[in-house]
Amino acid sequence: MPSGVVNDETPVLEGNVAAHQAGMATLNNRMEDAKNERNRDWSNLPEKHPLNQFVKELPALLEKTGYNEMYGVELKITPEGQPPAHTTLMILQKFLRANEGDLTRAKEQLTNALKWRKEYKPLDALNETFPHNKFGGLGYVTKVTGATETKNKEDVVTFNIYGAAAKDPKKTFGDTDAFVRWRVALMELTLKQLDLNSGTEIIPDYGVGQNPYQFDYGKGGDPYQAIQVHDYQSVSFFRQPSEIKQSSQKIIDMFQRYYPETVSYKYFVNVPTIMQWMMGAMKMLMSKDSIQKMTWMTAGNQLNQYLGSDVPKEYGGKGPALEGIGLTVKYDTEQTGATAVADDKTGAESAPAEGAMGHDLGDIQAPEIKT
Repeated sequence: MPSGVVNDETPVLEGNVAAHQAGMATLNNRMEDAKNERNRDWSNLPEKHPLNQFVKELPALLEKTGYNEMYGVELKITPEGQPPAHTTLMILQKFLRANEGDLTRAKEQLTNALKWRKEYKPLDALNETFPHNKFGGLGYVTKVTGATETKNKEDVVTFNIYGAAAKDPKKTFGDTDAFVRWRVALMELTLKQLDLNSGTEIIPDYGVGQNPYQFDYGKGGDPYQAIQVHDYQSVSFFRQPSEIKQSSQKIIDMFQRYYPETVSYKYFVNVPTIMQWMMGAMKMLMSKDSIQKMTWMTAGNQLNQYLGSDVPKEYGGKGPALEGIGLTVKYDTEQTGATAVADDKTGAESAPAEGAMGHDLGDIQAPEIKT
């Protein structure tokens, strides 16, 4: 009987080729099931898994930084003989995923982020008051059901309304530090709505699943991320004032460094048709992961195709206007409809890490506004 070849090294009889291939398929399926099972149960991780190693090195990292809060979650040291806190594992896994599973890079980024949060105190920005005549109407946080790409039952969405600064863009962006502080407050409000302290789902390892931003229990995606919408109605992409460029670049750099794995998808709406070629050119310079997260559309009323009918009517949905339902930061004058975040002490405080020892304890550049 003639022989066949399944691979370069293993000759088999042709009559056994189908059986051999079926056996290999079964073996591959079992290996995939085992991999998925590890992503369903963090208590079953291999000893040398990066997340396990991250947990072991966390005490030294917290002692080095003197700080133990990230995204409103207290990073807890694991008492001997007890499993790590689930919310702590969630944060560590986010930093691992942001660095493609590289533990060394993840530790470095987490260390720098903790140092920044200790110094900058972003949680305090939630209770600070901002001038409405500078930043009013620029940003809202809301929730939607039926987003087609995340497959989550509910998603937190941050709307960035750049056209709100149309009358006086220099007033909004002229004081770079003030604008950055306002934008950080909006980001912290977004994270608060994600309610990470109540998280119970497993965040899979980097690279697991066909779509890393679509949650499928144990198989891929991080359900604890927000969606961003960038609305460019009445915005020009040309002749940017230096103030806007400076503020935008600082936000981009800060969010890349200190807010990894917090955004699942970004939707750019009301983008002029003439700029579509630029968006295509930008894709040539982006990573595959970045491209997968971004969608551009000329008409704002197309957004409902991605975020469902809960979005406001101007975005093709049936929901009320953002001013009526959206959460926003605190302003020095009362607003109509929009709910300003109130003083809140829930979640982790900006506690120094030494107090925990021994106990069970990401934007896009805003272009020029048409005047």
